[in-house]
Amino acid sequence: MPQTLRSATFGLFFALFPAALYTTNAAAQAYPSKPVRMIIPFPPGGSNDVVGRMIAFQLSERLGRQVVADNQGGAGGIIGTDAVARSLPDGHTLLLISVAYAFGASMYKLPYDPATAFAPVALLGTGPVVLAVTANLPVNSVKDLLALAREKPGQLNYASAGVGSFQHLASSLFKLQSGLDIVHIPFKGGGPAMMDVIAGNTQIAIGSLIQTLPHIRSGRLKPLGVGSATRVAALPDLPTISEAGVPGYEASNWWGIVAPAGTPRPVIERLHRELSVILASAETKKRFETEGGEAAQMSPEEFGRFIASETVKWAKVVKEAGIKPE
Repeated sequence: MPQTLRSATFGLFFALFPAALYTTNAAAQAYPSKPVRMIIPFPPGGSNDVVGRMIAFQLSERLGRQVVADNQGGAGGIIGTDAVARSLPDGHTLLLISVAYAFGASMYKLPYDPATAFAPVALLGTGPVVLAVTANLPVNSVKDLLALAREKPGQLNYASAGVGSFQHLASSLFKLQSGLDIVHIPFKGGGPAMMDVIAGNTQIAIGSLIQTLPHIRSGRLKPLGVGSATRVAALPDLPTISEAGVPGYEASNWWGIVAPAGTPRPVIERLHRELSVILASAETKKRFETEGGEAAQMSPEEFGRFIASETVKWAKVVKEAGIKPE
């Protein structure tokens, strides 16, 4: 390249760079310039909906613009997630994700790449699973259950919300790590699965603490262990599954916010800053604890690494358990 042309090119670059930087910063300062849509890729009523609407309401107050919780369920969360992947990356369309986001690529052919289609914003909170059994099963601990299942191989059943559901994966992880011969009974949804265990038709359930807690408190389900790394405030006397007999077992649902890839960094930082304030509030912490969960605090980079580690973990479970969606 001739010296004159090279100089002119570099001069144009350095002349345009501050303008581009100013445009990006100005856009971030003006954000949000209209209502923000938070897509919840599942139907109303579940834990994803509860968490999403709680955060959307509080984020509206922090941003000074309405944040609309928009349920777009279907295809195991793929439809709503794809809608956000195709959205303009300006911060006005966000996606609530859960642990299902981490194992979707292991089981389905997706129209987007979860590793590159989104920018992590914040982990909102976690909610561990609980290992529970029907009230009349003659066991009172994880070790009791292990002993009974080994005495009766293939005779005890565990319920899930369906093939490929998080309940199925969390139960499969328990089965792999314990070496038990227990039979999977899939249902169409977590509610019917839980009710079948309560009725005593199925003996075992590994479900979210949010879902099982009311039945535990009413005495209709007997809890044996929690799937978190440490005990939880909602059931402080309940041991972890790991300490109670299956070392290393850990399984929790979690919720987070991501934006379309290419969303300006200043916008990501603004969202993360506001969400951090929300998650640090006593009100939000109490709400998560009441539901059996825990509010989180992670930087966008830490959240990205967390998603990657969860993806590897659950891909291994899907492969080793031979899980194939119906």
